[in-house]
Amino acid sequence: IMSGSILVIDDEKLIRWSLKETLQKEGYYVITAENCREASAAFDKDTFDIVLCDLKLPDGDGLSLMKNLSGKSPDTLFIIITAFASVENAVEAMKTGAFDYLQKPFNMDELLIKINRATDSVKLKSELKFMKKSQKGEYNADSVVSKSDKMRDILNLVKKISNSEANTILVIGESGVGKDLIARIIHYNSRRANNPFVNITCTAIPDTLLESELFGFEKGSFTDAKEQKKGLFEIANGGTVFLDEIGDMSVSLQSKLLRFLEEKKFRRIGGTFDINVDIRVIAATNKDISKSVEEGKFRDDLFYRLGVIIVNIPSLRERIEDIPYLALYFVESFNKSFRKNVKGLTPAALNVLKSHVWPGNVRELRNIIERAMLLSQKDWIDVSDIIFTSAMMSMDSHKSSFRVKLPPEGLSLEDVEKELVSQALSVTGGNKSRAAKLLAITRDQIRYKIEKHGLEKEDKLQSATSV
Repeated sequence: IMSGSILVIDDEKLIRWSLKETLQKEGYYVITAENCREASAAFDKDTFDIVLCDLKLPDGDGLSLMKNLSGKSPDTLFIIITAFASVENAVEAMKTGAFDYLQKPFNMDELLIKINRATDSVKLKSELKFMKKSQKGEYNADSVVSKSDKMRDILNLVKKISNSEANTILVIGESGVGKDLIARIIHYNSRRANNPFVNITCTAIPDTLLESELFGFEKGSFTDAKEQKKGLFEIANGGTVFLDEIGDMSVSLQSKLLRFLEEKKFRRIGGTFDINVDIRVIAATNKDISKSVEEGKFRDDLFYRLGVIIVNIPSLRERIEDIPYLALYFVESFNKSFRKNVKGLTPAALNVLKSHVWPGNVRELRNIIERAMLLSQKDWIDVSDIIFTSAMMSMDSHKSSFRVKLPPEGLSLEDVEKELVSQALSVTGGNKSRAAKLLAITRDQIRYKIEKHGLEKEDKLQSATSV
Protein backbone atom coordinates (compact mmCIF):
# COMPACT_ATOMS: atom_id res chain seq x y z
CA ILE A 1 0.00 0.00 0.00
CA MET A 2 1.44 3.36 -1.04
CA SER A 3 1.98 5.59 2.00
CA GLY A 4 2.49 8.81 0.06
CA SER A 5 4.89 10.62 -2.26
CA ILE A 6 8.14 12.24 -1.13
CA LEU A 7 10.72 14.43 -2.89
CA VAL A 8 14.22 14.26 -1.35
CA ILE A 9 16.43 17.27 -2.15
CA ASP A 10 20.05 16.99 -1.03
CA ASP A 11 23.42 17.56 -2.76
CA GLU A 12 25.01 14.50 -1.09
CA LYS A 13 24.48 11.39 -3.23
CA LEU A 14 24.87 8.95 -0.32
CA ILE A 15 22.17 10.73 1.72
CA ARG A 16 19.79 10.76 -1.26
CA TRP A 17 20.34 7.02 -1.83
CA SER A 18 20.01 6.16 1.87
CA LEU A 19 16.78 8.16 2.29
CA LYS A 20 15.25 6.72 -0.89
CA GLU A 21 16.01 3.13 0.14
CA THR A 22 14.63 3.61 3.65
CA LEU A 23 11.49 5.44 2.61
CA GLN A 24 10.68 3.06 -0.24
CA LYS A 25 10.79 0.16 2.24
CA GLU A 26 8.19 2.08 4.28
CA GLY A 27 5.91 2.16 1.23
CA TYR A 28 6.56 5.70 -0.01
CA TYR A 29 6.96 6.74 -3.65
CA VAL A 30 10.29 8.62 -3.66
CA ILE A 31 11.97 10.93 -6.20
CA THR A 32 15.36 12.56 -5.52
CA ALA A 33 16.97 15.83 -6.65
CA GLU A 34 20.45 17.20 -5.94
CA ASN A 35 19.74 20.91 -6.46
CA CYS A 36 17.05 23.58 -6.86
CA ARG A 37 16.89 23.16 -10.65
CA GLU A 38 16.20 19.42 -10.48
CA ALA A 39 13.69 19.92 -7.67
CA SER A 40 11.72 22.50 -9.68
CA ALA A 41 11.73 20.20 -12.71
CA ALA A 42 10.43 17.32 -10.55
CA PHE A 43 7.61 19.55 -9.25
CA ASP A 44 6.63 20.45 -12.81
CA LYS A 45 6.17 16.75 -13.63
CA ASP A 46 4.67 15.45 -10.40
CA THR A 47 3.00 16.40 -7.11
CA PHE A 48 4.38 15.45 -3.69
CA ASP A 49 2.88 15.09 -0.23
CA ILE A 50 6.17 15.73 1.57
CA VAL A 51 9.49 17.34 0.65
CA LEU A 52 12.73 16.64 2.54
CA CYS A 53 14.94 19.58 1.67
CA ASP A 54 18.52 20.42 2.63
CA LEU A 55 18.95 24.02 3.81
CA LYS A 56 22.15 24.51 1.79
CA LEU A 57 22.10 23.58 -1.90
CA PRO A 58 24.65 24.17 -4.70
CA ASP A 59 22.44 26.59 -6.65
CA GLY A 60 20.41 28.19 -3.85
CA ASP A 61 19.03 27.79 -0.35
CA GLY A 62 16.31 25.49 0.93
CA LEU A 63 14.10 28.22 2.39
CA SER A 64 13.86 30.14 -0.89
CA LEU A 65 13.20 26.91 -2.75
CA MET A 66 10.48 26.01 -0.23
CA LYS A 67 8.73 29.34 -0.81
CA ASN A 68 8.86 28.80 -4.57
CA LEU A 69 7.62 25.20 -4.47
CA SER A 70 4.89 26.02 -1.91
CA GLY A 71 3.44 28.44 -4.43
CA LYS A 72 3.09 25.57 -6.89
CA SER A 73 1.67 23.13 -4.32
CA PRO A 74 0.24 24.76 -1.15
CA ASP A 75 -0.75 21.41 0.38
CA THR A 76 2.80 19.96 0.30
CA LEU A 77 4.58 19.74 3.67
CA PHE A 78 8.29 20.58 3.99
CA ILE A 79 10.83 19.12 6.42
CA ILE A 80 14.08 21.09 6.39
CA ILE A 81 17.37 19.19 6.85
CA THR A 82 20.63 20.98 7.52
CA ALA A 83 24.14 20.46 8.86
CA PHE A 84 24.32 24.13 9.82
CA ALA A 85 21.88 23.80 12.66
CA SER A 86 21.01 26.73 14.83
CA VAL A 87 17.98 27.99 16.73
CA GLU A 88 17.77 30.92 14.31
CA ASN A 89 17.65 28.64 11.28
CA ALA A 90 14.98 26.46 12.89
CA VAL A 91 12.81 29.46 13.79
CA GLU A 92 13.22 30.96 10.31
CA ALA A 93 12.31 27.64 8.67
CA MET A 94 9.17 27.31 10.79
CA LYS A 95 8.16 30.93 10.14
CA THR A 96 8.61 30.37 6.41
CA GLY A 97 6.21 27.46 6.59
CA ALA A 98 8.25 24.33 7.26
CA PHE A 99 6.34 21.48 8.90
CA ASP A 100 9.39 20.32 10.85
CA TYR A 101 13.15 20.67 11.17
CA LEU A 102 15.92 18.05 11.35
CA GLN A 103 19.64 18.36 12.06
CA LYS A 104 22.47 16.47 10.34
CA PRO A 105 23.69 13.95 11.21
CA PHE A 106 20.21 12.61 11.88
CA ASN A 107 18.88 9.37 13.25
CA MET A 108 16.79 7.49 10.67
CA ASP A 109 14.23 6.45 13.27
CA GLU A 110 13.78 10.09 14.27
CA LEU A 111 13.30 11.03 10.63
CA LEU A 112 10.66 8.31 10.13
CA ILE A 113 8.74 9.59 13.16
CA LYS A 114 8.67 13.06 11.62
CA ILE A 115 7.73 11.65 8.20
CA ASN A 116 4.87 9.61 9.69
CA ARG A 117 3.64 12.66 11.56
CA ALA A 118 3.71 14.69 8.34
CA THR A 119 1.89 11.85 6.49
CA ASP A 120 -0.86 11.83 9.12
CA SER A 121 -1.22 15.59 8.71
CA VAL A 122 -1.43 15.25 4.90
CA LYS A 123 -4.14 12.57 5.22
CA LEU A 124 -6.11 14.66 7.70
CA LYS A 125 -5.95 17.73 5.45
CA SER A 126 -7.02 15.64 2.48
CA GLU A 127 -9.96 14.14 4.39
CA LEU A 128 -11.08 17.56 5.61
CA LYS A 129 -10.79 18.97 2.10
CA PHE A 130 -12.82 16.06 0.70
CA MET A 131 -15.41 16.39 3.48
CA LYS A 132 -15.85 20.11 2.88
CA LYS A 133 -16.11 19.56 -0.87
CA SER A 134 -18.67 16.77 -0.31
CA GLN A 135 -20.66 18.93 2.08
CA LYS A 136 -20.71 21.82 -0.37
CA GLY A 137 -21.89 19.44 -3.10
CA GLU A 138 -24.50 17.81 -0.86
CA TYR A 139 -25.75 21.05 0.64
CA ASN A 140 -26.40 23.00 -2.53
CA ALA A 141 -29.62 24.72 -3.50
CA ASP A 142 -29.38 23.38 -7.08
CA SER A 143 -29.15 19.78 -5.84
CA VAL A 144 -32.40 19.96 -3.85
CA VAL A 145 -35.08 17.80 -5.48
CA SER A 146 -37.98 20.08 -6.34
CA LYS A 147 -40.18 20.99 -9.31
CA SER A 148 -42.76 23.14 -7.52
CA ASP A 149 -42.73 26.90 -8.04
CA LYS A 150 -43.11 27.50 -4.29
CA MET A 151 -39.99 25.54 -3.43
CA ARG A 152 -37.95 26.93 -6.33
CA ASP A 153 -38.76 30.45 -5.09
CA ILE A 154 -37.53 29.48 -1.62
CA LEU A 155 -34.30 28.01 -3.02
CA ASN A 156 -33.64 31.15 -5.06
CA LEU A 157 -34.08 33.17 -1.87
CA VAL A 158 -31.69 30.84 -0.05
CA LYS A 159 -29.02 31.43 -2.73
CA LYS A 160 -29.28 35.17 -2.21
CA ILE A 161 -29.11 34.80 1.57
CA SER A 162 -26.01 32.59 1.32
CA ASN A 163 -24.12 35.28 -0.59
CA SER A 164 -25.33 38.09 1.65
CA GLU A 165 -23.92 39.39 4.93
CA ALA A 166 -27.17 38.70 6.81
CA ASN A 167 -26.27 37.64 10.35
CA THR A 168 -29.72 36.58 11.55
CA ILE A 169 -32.18 34.41 9.62
CA LEU A 170 -35.44 32.83 10.73
CA VAL A 171 -36.54 29.57 9.06
CA ILE A 172 -40.19 28.62 9.57
CA GLY A 173 -41.84 25.36 8.61
CA GLU A 174 -43.56 22.24 9.87
CA SER A 175 -41.59 19.32 11.29
CA GLY A 176 -39.90 17.33 8.54
CA VAL A 177 -39.91 19.98 5.79
CA GLY A 178 -36.10 20.33 5.82
CA LYS A 179 -35.27 23.35 7.97
CA ASP A 180 -31.93 21.82 8.93
CA LEU A 181 -31.12 21.23 5.24
CA ILE A 182 -31.90 24.86 4.37
CA ALA A 183 -29.65 26.07 7.22
CA ARG A 184 -26.77 23.92 5.99
CA ILE A 185 -27.22 25.10 2.39
CA ILE A 186 -26.98 28.70 3.58
CA HIS A 187 -23.82 27.92 5.58
CA TYR A 188 -21.92 25.78 3.06
CA ASN A 189 -22.53 28.23 0.22
CA SER A 190 -21.42 31.31 2.14
CA ARG A 191 -18.04 32.82 2.96
CA ARG A 192 -18.32 30.99 6.30
CA ALA A 193 -18.24 27.52 4.69
CA ASN A 194 -14.74 26.66 5.94
CA ASN A 195 -15.67 27.51 9.52
CA PRO A 196 -17.86 25.51 11.93
CA PHE A 197 -21.55 24.79 11.49
CA VAL A 198 -22.90 24.18 14.99
CA ASN A 199 -26.38 22.71 15.39
CA ILE A 200 -28.29 22.73 18.67
CA THR A 201 -31.93 21.77 19.28
CA CYS A 202 -33.28 23.99 22.02
CA THR A 203 -35.75 21.38 23.26
CA ALA A 204 -33.09 18.65 23.50
CA ILE A 205 -31.36 20.35 26.44
CA PRO A 206 -32.99 21.41 29.73
CA ASP A 207 -33.41 25.17 29.88
CA THR A 208 -31.11 25.38 32.89
CA LEU A 209 -28.26 23.89 30.84
CA LEU A 210 -28.99 25.58 27.50
CA GLU A 211 -27.46 28.88 28.61
CA SER A 212 -24.16 27.23 29.53
CA GLU A 213 -24.19 25.30 26.22
CA LEU A 214 -24.58 28.53 24.26
CA PHE A 215 -22.37 30.88 26.28
CA GLY A 216 -20.01 28.53 28.14
CA PHE A 217 -18.85 28.95 31.73
CA GLU A 218 -15.78 29.67 33.86
CA LYS A 219 -14.23 27.21 36.27
CA GLY A 220 -15.93 27.42 39.65
CA SER A 221 -18.90 29.45 38.39
CA PHE A 222 -21.23 26.79 39.83
CA THR A 223 -20.95 23.52 41.76
CA ASP A 224 -20.15 21.20 38.84
CA ALA A 225 -18.01 23.69 36.91
CA LYS A 226 -14.70 21.93 37.55
CA GLU A 227 -13.06 23.44 34.48
CA GLN A 228 -13.65 26.20 31.95
CA LYS A 229 -15.94 25.36 29.04
CA LYS A 230 -16.35 27.27 25.78
CA GLY A 231 -19.92 27.74 24.59
CA LEU A 232 -21.22 27.05 21.10
CA PHE A 233 -21.17 30.73 20.15
CA GLU A 234 -17.46 30.81 20.91
CA ILE A 235 -16.71 27.48 19.20
CA ALA A 236 -18.56 28.58 16.05
CA ASN A 237 -16.62 31.85 15.68
CA GLY A 238 -16.44 32.70 11.98
CA GLY A 239 -19.15 30.15 11.19
CA THR A 240 -22.84 29.51 11.76
CA VAL A 241 -24.97 28.53 14.77
CA PHE A 242 -28.27 26.82 13.95
CA LEU A 243 -30.80 27.14 16.78
CA ASP A 244 -33.54 24.63 16.02
CA GLU A 245 -36.94 24.83 17.73
CA ILE A 246 -36.20 28.30 19.06
CA GLY A 247 -39.92 28.81 19.64
CA ASP A 248 -39.55 26.64 22.76
CA MET A 249 -36.75 28.71 24.32
CA SER A 250 -37.60 30.27 27.69
CA VAL A 251 -38.37 33.99 27.77
CA SER A 252 -35.47 34.65 30.19
CA LEU A 253 -32.94 33.06 27.83
CA GLN A 254 -34.53 34.85 24.89
CA SER A 255 -33.53 38.18 26.44
CA LYS A 256 -29.89 37.05 26.74
CA LEU A 257 -29.90 35.83 23.16
CA LEU A 258 -31.33 39.17 22.01
CA ARG A 259 -28.58 41.05 23.84
CA PHE A 260 -25.95 38.87 22.18
CA LEU A 261 -27.45 39.42 18.71
CA GLU A 262 -27.48 43.19 19.27
CA GLU A 263 -23.97 43.51 20.70
CA LYS A 264 -22.16 40.58 19.04
CA LYS A 265 -20.49 39.80 22.36
CA PHE A 266 -21.23 37.85 25.50
CA ARG A 267 -19.78 36.66 28.79
CA ARG A 268 -19.35 33.10 29.87
CA ILE A 269 -21.35 32.20 32.98
CA GLY A 270 -19.21 33.45 35.87
CA GLY A 271 -17.02 35.44 33.47
CA THR A 272 -15.71 38.95 34.07
CA PHE A 273 -14.92 40.04 30.50
CA ASP A 274 -16.75 40.21 27.16
CA ILE A 275 -15.98 37.83 24.29
CA ASN A 276 -16.50 39.14 20.76
CA VAL A 277 -17.41 36.71 18.00
CA ASP A 278 -18.40 36.87 14.34
CA ILE A 279 -21.13 34.32 13.69
CA ARG A 280 -24.31 33.95 11.69
CA VAL A 281 -27.34 32.79 13.68
CA ILE A 282 -30.00 30.79 11.86
CA ALA A 283 -33.03 30.10 14.04
CA ALA A 284 -35.80 27.69 13.12
CA THR A 285 -39.23 26.83 14.47
CA ASN A 286 -42.32 24.82 13.59
CA LYS A 287 -44.49 27.06 15.75
CA ASP A 288 -46.61 30.05 14.78
CA ILE A 289 -44.21 32.66 16.21
CA SER A 290 -46.67 35.53 15.67
CA LYS A 291 -49.18 33.70 17.84
CA SER A 292 -46.50 32.99 20.45
CA VAL A 293 -45.67 36.70 20.53
CA GLU A 294 -49.35 37.57 21.07
CA GLU A 295 -49.54 35.02 23.90
CA GLY A 296 -46.40 36.44 25.54
CA LYS A 297 -44.43 33.21 25.03
CA PHE A 298 -41.93 34.78 22.64
CA ARG A 299 -40.38 38.23 22.88
CA ASP A 300 -41.53 40.51 20.10
CA ASP A 301 -38.17 42.33 19.96
CA LEU A 302 -36.33 39.01 19.45
CA PHE A 303 -38.83 38.02 16.78
CA TYR A 304 -38.20 41.28 14.91
CA ARG A 305 -34.43 40.88 15.33
CA LEU A 306 -34.42 37.31 14.01
CA GLY A 307 -37.03 37.99 11.36
CA VAL A 308 -35.04 40.48 9.28
CA ILE A 309 -34.97 37.67 6.73
CA ILE A 310 -37.61 34.92 6.98
CA VAL A 311 -37.54 31.69 4.99
CA ASN A 312 -40.98 30.06 5.12
CA ILE A 313 -40.67 26.49 3.81
CA PRO A 314 -43.91 25.09 2.34
CA SER A 315 -45.23 21.76 3.63
CA LEU A 316 -45.16 18.72 1.35
CA ARG A 317 -48.95 18.79 0.88
CA GLU A 318 -48.52 22.32 -0.55
CA ARG A 319 -46.19 20.99 -3.23
CA ILE A 320 -47.68 17.66 -4.25
CA GLU A 321 -45.92 17.88 -7.63
CA ASP A 322 -42.60 17.28 -5.83
CA ILE A 323 -43.66 13.89 -4.42
CA PRO A 324 -42.85 11.70 -7.50
CA TYR A 325 -39.39 13.28 -7.83
CA LEU A 326 -38.61 13.02 -4.12
CA ALA A 327 -39.83 9.43 -3.99
CA LEU A 328 -37.63 8.44 -6.94
CA TYR A 329 -34.67 10.27 -5.39
CA PHE A 330 -35.08 8.26 -2.17
CA VAL A 331 -35.44 5.02 -4.16
CA GLU A 332 -32.15 5.69 -5.96
CA SER A 333 -30.47 6.64 -2.71
CA PHE A 334 -31.62 3.49 -0.89
CA ASN A 335 -30.72 1.35 -3.90
CA LYS A 336 -27.11 2.31 -3.23
CA SER A 337 -27.40 1.85 0.54
CA PHE A 338 -29.23 -1.49 0.42
CA ARG A 339 -27.57 -2.80 -2.77
CA LYS A 340 -30.90 -3.18 -4.51
CA ASN A 341 -32.19 -2.37 -7.99
CA VAL A 342 -35.74 -1.16 -7.41
CA LYS A 343 -36.88 0.62 -10.56
CA GLY A 344 -39.36 3.01 -8.95
CA LEU A 345 -43.00 3.24 -7.89
CA THR A 346 -46.12 2.07 -9.69
CA PRO A 347 -48.65 4.75 -10.77
CA ALA A 348 -51.04 3.44 -8.12
CA ALA A 349 -48.40 3.81 -5.41
CA LEU A 350 -47.70 7.37 -6.53
CA ASN A 351 -51.43 8.15 -6.41
CA VAL A 352 -51.57 6.89 -2.83
CA LEU A 353 -48.60 9.09 -1.90
CA LYS A 354 -50.19 12.11 -3.57
CA SER A 355 -53.45 11.64 -1.66
CA HIS A 356 -51.78 11.47 1.75
CA VAL A 357 -51.90 14.51 4.07
CA TRP A 358 -48.19 14.23 5.07
CA PRO A 359 -48.10 15.33 8.72
CA GLY A 360 -44.42 14.34 8.78
CA ASN A 361 -43.61 16.01 5.44
CA VAL A 362 -40.44 15.02 3.53
CA ARG A 363 -39.04 13.13 6.53
CA GLU A 364 -42.15 10.95 6.59
CA LEU A 365 -41.90 10.30 2.84
CA ARG A 366 -38.27 9.27 3.23
CA ASN A 367 -39.14 6.86 6.05
CA ILE A 368 -41.99 5.30 4.06
CA ILE A 369 -39.74 4.69 1.04
CA GLU A 370 -36.99 3.32 3.26
CA ARG A 371 -39.38 0.85 4.90
CA ALA A 372 -40.77 -0.24 1.54
CA MET A 373 -37.24 -0.73 0.15
CA LEU A 374 -36.17 -2.78 3.17
CA LEU A 375 -39.16 -5.15 3.17
CA SER A 376 -40.16 -5.44 -0.49
CA GLN A 377 -38.51 -7.97 -2.84
CA LYS A 378 -40.22 -6.60 -5.95
CA ASP A 379 -38.82 -4.53 -8.82
CA TRP A 380 -41.43 -1.82 -8.27
CA ILE A 381 -42.83 -0.36 -5.05
CA ASP A 382 -46.58 -0.93 -5.08
CA VAL A 383 -49.55 0.17 -2.96
CA SER A 384 -49.18 -2.83 -0.65
CA ASP A 385 -45.62 -1.73 0.20
CA ILE A 386 -46.68 1.71 1.43
CA ILE A 387 -47.64 1.98 5.07
CA PHE A 388 -48.18 5.37 6.68
CA THR A 389 -46.74 4.58 10.09
CA SER A 390 -47.12 8.13 11.36
CA ALA A 391 -50.80 8.17 10.41
CA MET A 392 -51.42 4.85 12.15
CA MET A 393 -49.61 6.05 15.28
CA SER A 394 -51.65 9.23 15.21
CA MET A 395 -54.86 7.19 14.93
CA ASP A 396 -53.89 4.93 17.83
CA SER A 397 -52.90 7.79 20.10
CA HIS A 398 -55.97 9.90 19.34
CA LYS A 399 -58.64 7.20 18.91
CA SER A 400 -60.13 7.76 22.35
CA SER A 401 -60.12 11.55 22.01
CA PHE A 402 -61.53 11.71 18.44
CA ARG A 403 -64.63 13.91 18.21
CA VAL A 404 -66.95 14.97 15.40
CA LYS A 405 -68.51 18.34 16.07
CA LEU A 406 -72.30 18.17 15.70
CA PRO A 407 -73.69 21.27 13.95
CA PRO A 408 -76.82 22.97 15.42
CA GLU A 409 -78.99 21.76 12.54
CA GLY A 410 -77.93 18.15 13.13
CA LEU A 411 -75.99 15.65 11.00
CA SER A 412 -76.78 12.39 9.22
CA LEU A 413 -74.83 9.51 10.76
CA GLU A 414 -75.04 7.67 7.45
CA ASP A 415 -73.41 10.62 5.64
CA VAL A 416 -70.56 10.70 8.17
CA GLU A 417 -69.94 6.98 7.70
CA LYS A 418 -70.08 7.30 3.91
CA GLU A 419 -67.59 10.18 3.96
CA LEU A 420 -65.11 8.29 6.19
CA VAL A 421 -65.27 5.15 4.05
CA SER A 422 -64.81 7.25 0.92
CA GLN A 423 -61.77 8.99 2.44
CA ALA A 424 -60.25 5.68 3.52
CA LEU A 425 -60.57 4.30 -0.02
CA SER A 426 -59.06 7.47 -1.45
CA VAL A 427 -56.06 7.46 0.92
CA THR A 428 -55.30 3.77 0.27
CA GLY A 429 -55.83 3.88 -3.49
CA GLY A 430 -58.82 1.53 -3.24
CA ASN A 431 -57.00 -1.09 -1.16
CA LYS A 432 -59.88 -2.54 0.91
CA SER A 433 -57.67 -4.28 3.48
CA ARG A 434 -55.75 -1.13 4.27
CA ALA A 435 -58.88 1.04 4.17
CA ALA A 436 -60.50 -1.35 6.66
CA LYS A 437 -57.44 -1.15 8.87
CA LEU A 438 -57.61 2.66 8.85
CA LEU A 439 -61.22 2.46 10.02
CA ALA A 440 -60.50 -0.37 12.51
CA ILE A 441 -63.01 -2.72 10.86
CA THR A 442 -62.73 -6.00 8.91
CA ARG A 443 -62.42 -6.39 5.15
CA ASP A 444 -65.92 -7.93 5.01
CA GLN A 445 -67.35 -4.97 6.92
CA ILE A 446 -65.85 -2.42 4.56
CA ARG A 447 -67.14 -4.38 1.55
CA TYR A 448 -70.62 -4.21 3.08
CA LYS A 449 -70.31 -0.45 3.68
CA ILE A 450 -69.08 0.15 0.12
CA GLU A 451 -72.19 -1.56 -1.20
CA LYS A 452 -74.42 0.07 1.41
CA HIS A 453 -73.38 3.61 0.48
CA GLY A 454 -73.16 2.99 -3.26
CA LEU A 455 -69.41 3.50 -3.38
CA GLU A 456 -68.79 0.65 -5.85
CA LYS A 457 -68.00 3.08 -8.69
CA GLU A 458 -65.56 5.03 -6.54
CA ASP A 459 -63.95 1.78 -5.40
CA LYS A 460 -63.54 0.58 -8.99
CA LEU A 461 -62.06 3.94 -10.00
CA GLN A 462 -59.53 3.82 -7.15
CA SER A 463 -58.66 0.21 -8.00
CA ALA A 464 -58.17 1.09 -11.67
CA THR A 465 -55.66 3.79 -10.79
CA SER A 466 -53.84 1.30 -8.58
CA VAL A 467 -53.02 -1.04 -11.49
